Amino acid sequence: MKLDLNISIDSLAEVPTLAREAEALGFDGLWASETRHDPFLPLALAAEHTRRVSLGTAIAVAFPRSPTVVAHIAWDLAAASGGRFILGLGTQVKGHNERRFGVKWVAPGPRLREYILALRAVWDCWQDGTPLNVRGEHYTLTLMTPFFSPGPIAHPRIPIYIAAVNAYNLRLAGELCEGVHLHPFHSVKYLREYALPHIEAGLARAGRRREELALSTSVFFVTGRTREEMAKAREGVKAQIAFYASTRTYEPVLAAHGWADLMPRLHRKSVEGDWAGMASLISDEMVEAFAVTGAYDELAEQLTARYAGLLDRLAPYLPLEARTDLETVRALAAALSARL
Repeated sequence: MKLDLNISIDSLAEVPTLAREAEALGFDGLWASETRHDPFLPLALAAEHTRRVSLGTAIAVAFPRSPTVVAHIAWDLAAASGGRFILGLGTQVKGHNERRFGVKWVAPGPRLREYILALRAVWDCWQDGTPLNVRGEHYTLTLMTPFFSPGPIAHPRIPIYIAAVNAYNLRLAGELCEGVHLHPFHSVKYLREYALPHIEAGLARAGRRREELALSTSVFFVTGRTREEMAKAREGVKAQIAFYASTRTYEPVLAAHGWADLMPRLHRKSVEGDWAGMASLISDEMVEAFAVTGAYDELAEQLTARYAGLLDRLAPYLPLEARTDLETVRALAAALSARL
């Protein structure tokens, strides 16, 4: 398995140091998310200050940006990084598209399929001179003059990963993509019994082999240097599980364990703003299903036992309060990269 690190920062000024350290510690990749910062800008800085690690978005929200806009950004990052860039895309949910981004919501799966094909059509136009002729339900792209074409680059085959929880996107990843971002809110049971069968169906539809698709995820950790730190981490993981499990999108993860009836209870509490009450509904059994528990020097062995032969790359999912604690990042990174 490849070991990655999520770029969790307060300021872009932190990226050069974090990226250099991550590469020196032996990480294989760096992922930037679309949360408090744009997902692409940190990677431009990381490309300048690293030479080996892959650099990707996990994820960039697709629909607020046109395929041509994203094609340009990805093309530039692929060129600047010497072919190390991975374009990770996600649909986000209806509320965020409509109320955070102001984007009309339509069936996300078919739209994402068309989006991926449109991206590749633009890239083919730039690399090989293929006439741009995208005419779909959601996107029509037919104009690309030489003035607006960046022209060929040395590494034009930019890998596309998509975030997938439910059946359609899991099959779409298997059919069209180079990788899939599996959500950190997952269990091995969900991966084996739900996600993999849909992924394999998509691979079969396209006549592809499992080796042609990278399975990537972040992992919840209950860890720390002391018993008190581990207890605090456990409460943080319970809160994170409760947050995701309150959303209908993640019902298949709960359903894999027979816990689907928990979702509406959590949702009601989220509407009421009862965040502490939400976390109290998460049992220790759920924590063990959705998180890896142990001291720093135990994590690598547990990750290997849980995910070897199942996933291709993973990253620690750090609780919010640890994201700016660089000493925690360094200690965790050193423990994992030295042993995986």
